[in-house]
Amino acid sequence: MRNRLRRIWRFITAPFRFIFWIFRKIGEWFSNTYRTIKAFLTEEPEDEPLPDTFAKTMENPAGLLEHLDALRKHLLRATIFLIITTSLCFAFATQIIDLLAQPIGGIGALQAIDVTEPLGVFMRVSLLSGFTLALPYIAFEIWLFAAPGLHVRERRFGLIAIPLVLIFFVAGVLFSYFFMLPTALPFLLNFMEIPTIPRPSSYVGFVTSLLFWIGIAFEFPLVIYVLASLGFVNARLLTQQWRLAMVIIAIAAAMITPTIDPFSMMVVMAPLIILYFLSIGMAALAGRARSRRIAA
Repeated sequence: MRNRLRRIWRFITAPFRFIFWIFRKIGEWFSNTYRTIKAFLTEEPEDEPLPDTFAKTMENPAGLLEHLDALRKHLLRATIFLIITTSLCFAFATQIIDLLAQPIGGIGALQAIDVTEPLGVFMRVSLLSGFTLALPYIAFEIWLFAAPGLHVRERRFGLIAIPLVLIFFVAGVLFSYFFMLPTALPFLLNFMEIPTIPRPSSYVGFVTSLLFWIGIAFEFPLVIYVLASLGFVNARLLTQQWRLAMVIIAIAAAMITPTIDPFSMMVVMAPLIILYFLSIGMAALAGRARSRRIAA
C-alpha cells in the first residue's frame, strides 16, 4: 500500500519535478556562463617575450595547430551567421535596390539588357546587405579568437569596440549615399550631354562598391588603435608622417572617387583626413595604456 501511494505521489508530482529540473539546469547554465565570462574578463594572460613564444611554437608545432583549429571554428560560425543574414536580406533585396536607385529616380529608372542581370544584382545586394548585418558578429568572433592573448583592459575595450565597428561602417555608407552619390551621379549621367540609361548591373555594382569601400575606410581609426595597442605604430610616428599620409589619402581618394573632377575627390578626401587625425588621437590613447601596462 505504501509503495502504491509513493508511485501515485511521484506520478502526480512528475510535471512539477520536471519543471523544477528545467529551471535548475537553466540556473546552472547561467551560473557557469557568468563564472566563465567573469574569469575571461578578469584573468590576465602570462606575459611572454615574442622570441620565446616563437621558439616554443617551433619546438611544439601542435600548439599552432590548436590555434588554427580554433580560428577555423570561429570563421565557420561567422560564415554560418553571414549565410543566415544574407538569407534574411533576400526578402528585402528589391526594396534595398529601389533605395539605392533613389538618386536616379528609383528602380524603374534602371533598364536590364541581359536575361540574368536582375538576378545577379539581386544576389549582390543581398550578400552585401547580409555582410553589413553580420559585421558585428564577425567582429565578435575575431575578438573571441584574439581575446585569450590580450590583457583585461584590451579585452574589455575590444568588447566595447564591437558596436563601433558597425557604427563606423554605417557612417561611411551614409556619408557615401547622402554626400558622394548626389555629387558624382549628375556628372556621370550628363557627361558630354549624352543620354544615359543606367543598367542594373553597372549602376548597382558602382554604388555598392562605393558604399562598401568608404564604409571600410571609416574603420581606419579602430585599426590604428589595435595596431598601437600592439606596439606596431604610435601617435608620434603618425604625426611625423602626416605629409606622406596626405599623399596616400589623395591616391586612395582618386581610386575610390567615381569621377575625375577635383571636387568629388575633395569630398572623399575630407572625411579620410579627419579620420587620419582621429586615428592619431586613438593611437595616443592606446600608447598611454600600453605604457602603463608595461610599467606595471
